[in-house]
Amino acid sequence: MNGAVILPPGLSLPDGMELEVRLPDAMKQPSWHEALAAFAGMADDLPADLARNHDHYLHGHPKK
Repeated sequence: MNGAVILPPGLSLPDGMELEVRLPDAMKQPSWHEALAAFAGMADDLPADLARNHDHYLHGHPKK
C-alpha cells in the first residue's frame, strides 16, 4: 500500500534491522530505455536533420 512492505502475520523484526527486498522478475517495471526500445526504428520517413532542428519541426523556430 503506497510502497509499504506488509509482513506476514506473526512475523516481527527488531527496530533498525536492515532488510533487502527482492521482487520477482514479473513484478519489475521496465526501465525507460527498455520500454522505448520497442519503438526504435519505427519512424523511417523523418527529416535527416531532425535531431539538429527539432525545434523547427515541432515549434516552427528557424532552422540552425
